Amino acid sequence: MEKVTEFAGSIVSIPVNDIDTDQIIPARFLKVTDKQGLGKVAFCDWRYMEDGETPNPDFVLNKPEYDGASVLIAGNNFGCGSSREHAPWALMGAGFKAIISTEFADIFRNNALKNGLLPIIVDEDTQQQLFSLAEEDPTTSVSVDVESQTLTLPDGRKVQFPLDGFSKYCLLNGVDQLGYLMNLDDQVQSYESNNTQRVETTLY
Repeated sequence: MEKVTEFAGSIVSIPVNDIDTDQIIPARFLKVTDKQGLGKVAFCDWRYMEDGETPNPDFVLNKPEYDGASVLIAGNNFGCGSSREHAPWALMGAGFKAIISTEFADIFRNNALKNGLLPIIVDEDTQQQLFSLAEEDPTTSVSVDVESQTLTLPDGRKVQFPLDGFSKYCLLNGVDQLGYLMNLDDQVQSYESNNTQRVETTLY
């Protein structure tokens, strides 16, 4: 996992509440275990016409003025529905570094953080401000600082967002859960070498 410390990016909005994981990436694409190519099918049923190939010109991600946007402003309760790690894979493959909403489903939020996708929780007023800015000016950009847990808006206002200590450590250091455990190998070996007595338990 790459380090996530601070970044700036243009924003795009999908002001729809309760966007579930099947809308983010439909179940028919879950057969793969490789992340490659999943960005093309993010929001597939909204992004393409019925043939599954022709881009829907009305969908915001297909509009050229939002090309390259790396921060998504979404409606409330983003990522609800079934658990699938493919959802953050698809969003990251589509170029997103952060998703902003007033609320995230817990499983989606955890999956996102494990993969380096930052879910940023803001208040409703900030959310509505960002919706308006994204619609008025597609070049609108925001800045994110993981260390200080701040989102900086175009007017300079800084908004704090919650982030648990373990996830913050992993993002700043570019390690996943397994990588974190492996970094403790020296401490584990030291403990083992200094504690030679073992209590054996026999199970009957």
